[in-house]
Amino acid sequence: MNLASLLENWGDSNVLAMAGALVGFIFGFAAQRTRFCARAAVLECCEGRTGERFSVWWLAFGACLLGVQSLVLMGWLKPSDSRYIGPAGSISGAVLGGLLFGAGMILTRGCASRLLILSANGNLRALLSGLVFAVTVQASIAGWLAPARQALANGWLVDGGPSRDLLQISGLGPHGGMAIALLTVLIGVYFFFKTHPHRWGLALGSILAGSSIAMGWGLTQAIASQSFEAVQIQGLSFSSASAEMLMRALSSSTSPSWGFDAGLLPATFVGSLLGALVGGDFKFEGFKTENKLGHYLTGAVLMGFGAVLAGGCTVGAGMTGGSLFSLTAWLTLIAIWLGAGLSWRIHRRMGWQI
Repeated sequence: MNLASLLENWGDSNVLAMAGALVGFIFGFAAQRTRFCARAAVLECCEGRTGERFSVWWLAFGACLLGVQSLVLMGWLKPSDSRYIGPAGSISGAVLGGLLFGAGMILTRGCASRLLILSANGNLRALLSGLVFAVTVQASIAGWLAPARQALANGWLVDGGPSRDLLQISGLGPHGGMAIALLTVLIGVYFFFKTHPHRWGLALGSILAGSSIAMGWGLTQAIASQSFEAVQIQGLSFSSASAEMLMRALSSSTSPSWGFDAGLLPATFVGSLLGALVGGDFKFEGFKTENKLGHYLTGAVLMGFGAVLAGGCTVGAGMTGGSLFSLTAWLTLIAIWLGAGLSWRIHRRMGWQI
């Protein structure tokens, strides 16, 4: 059965949900087994070392870049159709939102995707933080926090199209993007096997986690090209998916239409749960004396507001949007790392647990 007949028999929304479920399951399983975590990678850099967590993140990012740029070079993906390049964007939102998100993920001990992974492993602290994150995302999209988010985003706008495409701004073009992707992968391989010369399984898992983002772009582009209706191409993003799942849980009558995100979040949870069961990592964990509830809740609010302001999280904007060489996505990724680094320094100075 080809894609056209699948769309005809099952409908666009259901096929999109299945695509989201497939990508989410692969990402969830791979991210759990490799302990993929942007926060941990930042902390290793702040401490002046490039250990396992940094190597895993960089290799995954390189695989993501290579996969997406291969799709672009072969004509199977049109970056201009994505929300990261096509419409107008916000430079102020990318920078301020990224800084807030980075600071928040230090407080919550994980970014949006990591909180979901940990929740599936029995971590109740991550589950609570994830719920607060989802509520804040929805409040920032269309609730009490929306006016503040809009005011900050309107501070410095940028036109859509070529003005948001780093490859067009720099004149490098698609071949330049592929060259950067290959260089990133080579650097990732160097860092990885410098510290883990025999961890082939870990390397494969890192590549699989990054490649799942490219898979999301490829599947949604293929569905959009075969569908008779308007279909938004997209990759992985856990901020909007979290808010959508929250709305579905609260009210079926006001929940968004069925689509890619509807399958992404639950399948990521299931994939991570399976990974935890396979590896014997599942264990219920609650708050202890050293776990400051206020830090977790404050961090979740900062991440939720920052993710909407910036247009995504570490995976959603940083990797998914960054793989298209979106200007605002790269600004968000850089700002997230800077915000996390500044938060780490404050934690050290205040004597708080990191």
